[in-house]
Amino acid sequence: MKTISAVSRIVPALLLALLLAACSDDSGTSSSSEKGKLEPARAPAFLKRGDKVALLSPSYFTPDSNVRKTADVLRKWGYEPVVGAHVGEIHAGKYAGTAEERAADFVAALEDDSIKAILCNRGGYGTIQLVDLIDPKTVAKHPKWLVGFSDITTLHALETKAGVASVHGTMSSFIARTDGEDENSLLLRDLLAGKVPTYVLPKNALNRKGRAEGTLVGGNMATFVPLLGSSVDVFSDDGIVLFMEEVGESLHNIDRMFNSLELRGAMENVKGVILGEFEDSGTDLDYASAEEMLSEYLAEYDIPVLCGFPAGHGDLNYPLVMGAKVVLDVDDDGATLSFDVGGTERRVEAGAPAARPVPALSASLRKALAGKTFE
Repeated sequence: MKTISAVSRIVPALLLALLLAACSDDSGTSSSSEKGKLEPARAPAFLKRGDKVALLSPSYFTPDSNVRKTADVLRKWGYEPVVGAHVGEIHAGKYAGTAEERAADFVAALEDDSIKAILCNRGGYGTIQLVDLIDPKTVAKHPKWLVGFSDITTLHALETKAGVASVHGTMSSFIARTDGEDENSLLLRDLLAGKVPTYVLPKNALNRKGRAEGTLVGGNMATFVPLLGSSVDVFSDDGIVLFMEEVGESLHNIDRMFNSLELRGAMENVKGVILGEFEDSGTDLDYASAEEMLSEYLAEYDIPVLCGFPAGHGDLNYPLVMGAKVVLDVDDDGATLSFDVGGTERRVEAGAPAARPVPALSASLRKALAGKTFE
């Protein structure tokens, strides 16, 4: 009887404790669902002469001639190129190997501590297939510069989420065309060596004045919008500066993607916007350009907007440090954009004529390189 009496006293106490714990859990769940702040990613070490740079193809296949030419450029810059094991593979007529092979090349380059940077050969399509095949802990454990744009936007989100800064910039398919002597390539070369640009840009009629500080995220709209709600969603946290660019998309598709950002609440977290190049965007709506359409929508937000930044699928593709803390200042005279990643500051007049012009690409080639056509 004593045992039964003790249990009769203990059970109510246990029930009360469980009830209090449940209330505590509910409270915790509520607070964890509130907006968090996306902290700036840490910058990997800048490169020095003799460092190894991996040449990888995480998306579409790249001709061997492009890879070899870019390897020669890297040697000229003082680095040792290392070509990924599956770069020469072709899967399904377009991919540089299966998703598993492409992910294996990426992970191998990360885990090889003698490799200090990863330069992607081209974009196209396919990096979204790699998200669940690459452990973010591996990215965080082996920080090194990742360089690329277009479809590589997915990997920039992966790097940012893992707390590692990366570079939205030119790739082998473009470096090979000029032997690395064009403006885009030389700015990338200098950035990797620690000469970090502070961009000075001319005024633009579509700009909106203001100052914003935050973590730089974004890239190609068709690539990052599908990441909303995924494990590499970097748009759900507060304190971001959003960079957007596109190629070969109709205005109504760009409209749909921007509205997707709004419907998912991403724009509530944006402190400033940088609109890059919007190439071959079509004329299916009555706007002079995609920038004009987006500027109209962005007028609803009390944030600075920089229009016409020379990055994306246009001839000029100046490097941007994704995941870094940036300061965006827009005023009547123009704008400045700076990155807090250490190194030596280098002021770059983005509106000045290029010292080494970039050869123009045809609209069809731009779309093909971006994976918008299968030519």
